[in-house]
Amino acid sequence: MKIKAGIIGCGSITRYRHAPEYQANPFVSGIVFYDRNMDRAQILAEEFGGSVAASMEDLINDPTIDVISDCSSNEYHHINSVKALLGGKHVLCEKPISLSLAGAEQILQAQQTSKKKLMVDHNQRFTKAHQKAKQLIESKELGEVLTFKTSFGHAGPELWGINKTKSTWFFSKERSGLGVAGDLGIHKIDLLHYLLSDEIHQVSAFQGALDKKSATGEPIQVCDNLVCTVKTAKGRLGTASFSWTYYGEEDNSTIIYLSKGIIKIYHDNEHQLIVLNKDGETVKYQLEAIQTNDNQTNSRVIDAFISSIINNQEPPVTGEDALVSLKVILAILESAEKETVVNINTNLSKVK
Repeated sequence: MKIKAGIIGCGSITRYRHAPEYQANPFVSGIVFYDRNMDRAQILAEEFGGSVAASMEDLINDPTIDVISDCSSNEYHHINSVKALLGGKHVLCEKPISLSLAGAEQILQAQQTSKKKLMVDHNQRFTKAHQKAKQLIESKELGEVLTFKTSFGHAGPELWGINKTKSTWFFSKERSGLGVAGDLGIHKIDLLHYLLSDEIHQVSAFQGALDKKSATGEPIQVCDNLVCTVKTAKGRLGTASFSWTYYGEEDNSTIIYLSKGIIKIYHDNEHQLIVLNKDGETVKYQLEAIQTNDNQTNSRVIDAFISSIINNQEPPVTGEDALVSLKVILAILESAEKETVVNINTNLSKVK
């Protein structure tokens, strides 16, 4: 079986992750690129041996295209992913699934109507260290999870974006919407749900635009730092911090504290997972370095997406999963704005 892919948006996420991973997948026969800036699309088409669509409508209506990656900026996901699904394409949507619950619901509705696959790019589930940690947690050999802490921060999206300037859309309230919370934070919320087989139900948070400036020299309109405390449905307690101002080194680490020991994930460059039991024994695992902005490796997202289509299986990160994580992120931002604890109803509203 051969699958042809289309990609909406030709920024850095396409150039460094989606396009090379489609190109490397043995089941993908080719890639069609679309961007409002046709030059960007043409450059990637030449780089990856693909072709260019003259318009998004041409991309969606092309009968030879089976799947579409929605790599547009955040404010367009609920428009482009809906169009692609209703156009009969399987869709891999970049995170966050939408800037609003209503937008996310529209995408889920389109998926149910079309019966096509919908996956959201929460890629932290696919690292070997995170998968090994989940296996250890589920085995109960270290007892029950009690508390946890996680962090995700780097020097900022202006160093990653296609233009590498302060005019990046990530700094725009209208386009980014959620700031560092929607860029980095939502990844770790999804990861916590995955690792713990649990959901965050209560949050308290602080946020700020502490250092980033816009192209005009003003503080950016969205948060560049966010720190929160969370409580899960099963009563676990944890802390999380997300930042665009970790200027010395990227941090993508997590620690899980259990009744019989500790699991440290991505705290050590050589040993990506370290287990310490309460009797003093330490076990160190050499697995793989985590993908960073400076170290692009295969995220396995495209492979998982294509596999779900070929084998007609539910994608490993569903639209429902993404909606639950979005609810948590919106609650975290609400908590920071109102300076109060926010309770989250993560029960998904019925999509008919």
